[in-house]
Amino acid sequence: MIDLLGALVSIDSQSRDSEGVTAVTRAIDDFLRARGIATQSFINDAYGKCLRAAAAPSVAAPVVMMGHCDTVFPRGEAARRPFRVADGRAYGPGVSDMKGGLVLNAFILEALATLGENVTPAVALFTADEEIASPWSRTIISETCRGARAVFNSEAGRPSGNIVSARNGGVFFRMEVEGRPAHSGANFTAGINAVTEAAHKVLAVAGITDLGLGITANPGAIGGGQAFNIVAANAFIEGEVRYRSVADRARLRAEIERIASTCTIEGAKARLIVHGEFPPMEESAGSRALKKIYYVAAKDAGFTTQAEFSGGCSDAGITASDGIPTLCGVGPIGGQAHTEREYLEIESLVPRAQALAVTVMRASAAVACAD
Repeated sequence: MIDLLGALVSIDSQSRDSEGVTAVTRAIDDFLRARGIATQSFINDAYGKCLRAAAAPSVAAPVVMMGHCDTVFPRGEAARRPFRVADGRAYGPGVSDMKGGLVLNAFILEALATLGENVTPAVALFTADEEIASPWSRTIISETCRGARAVFNSEAGRPSGNIVSARNGGVFFRMEVEGRPAHSGANFTAGINAVTEAAHKVLAVAGITDLGLGITANPGAIGGGQAFNIVAANAFIEGEVRYRSVADRARLRAEIERIASTCTIEGAKARLIVHGEFPPMEESAGSRALKKIYYVAAKDAGFTTQAEFSGGCSDAGITASDGIPTLCGVGPIGGQAHTEREYLEIESLVPRAQALAVTVMRASAAVACAD
């Protein structure tokens, strides 16, 4: 498992690096095909390759394991911070978010495939663009998981060892503001200051935050203007709004659109570009049932765990919003994602794989009995 993890972490695979993402899925494809597991590829020039693999030749109403091959790190990061293992932890770009989960899913699929005629109907899906809200992969996710008995997203287990039973949804956007340039001294009143208008919008976006309802709004980047003595003709804001309940989505989208279209400074204009969105992962009766199965499987594998909420978004929100029982954070334990301090607990690889493999089998059997 460590060998495959090191191979994957050593490949740069930022979301828009289609060659890098494809190299990761190719390495997984080679691993699975060498073990007699059938795979299917989906190619997109902009995002690379998604891979779907099944533990049995024909799979109806499967249990699906998901994981994304992309990271947030640019090309060259794997050479600058090469994969290493020290004091029981693995380090490197994407080691826990989420190449450790890819390793887990590949090994579980291999293990299930050895069951012969008793093989559990399981599918693993390795996607390309989760870090930018899965603009291409989401259709493949929905098609693959339609009618699935259960979905397990092998994002890293929390540093506490917990799994994830609920996640935020999120809307990720850019507001582009247009004003009119002028000399800031000799002709000040002829100008329309786009930077000042953007500042009003920053405060308005920040004002969406309602911690009591679990809503956070972050105007995370702002820029514009040309020089201190020119009334700024252009500016931009990039931000996000995160929320816990799908019931809040329409209202929050409307509020973002209102802020973009309503300008404080006369003559200023702005346009809204929504460049990514995840639905929230909300707990359901089905996911609570899966949680109980996982707890028992974890105990059988020698550890205890609980479920918790995560403010981060993931592909688990897609399947949960489609009404499919879903658990997330069932990968190996790790932390400090999206930073140079990112790590994975080596000793968690085998027991977390055992717990998930048994959960997949028991979830499939439980649903089959219920049918």
